[in-house]
Amino acid sequence: MTRLLATVVVAGAALLGGCVVVPADSYYGGGPVMVAPPEPQGEVVGVAPVPGYIWIGGYWNWVGNRHVWVGGRWAAPRPGYGWRPHRWDRDGRGWRQSPGRWERR
Repeated sequence: MTRLLATVVVAGAALLGGCVVVPADSYYGGGPVMVAPPEPQGEVVGVAPVPGYIWIGGYWNWVGNRHVWVGGRWAAPRPGYGWRPHRWDRDGRGWRQSPGRWERR
């Protein structure tokens, strides 16, 4: 029994020893980015899944020290609100992202 337990412990240690933990991509924290965002990508806008839904276009996000395209999506409208799209604004020598949001009309 002791020999079996020792074998299980050694096998478990060998398996866990091969485990690699990779840190998650850094997220955009709102600070200036020194790389200008690329031009928006063209998107194929299909038929709304529900009548009255609105298309929210895709945008470039800053993830892991690079721009990553986030595809557009359909969303239910919010009465009394309009969608203000994501945008990148010049900020000194860099760029700052303003996330999309619903704004009262």
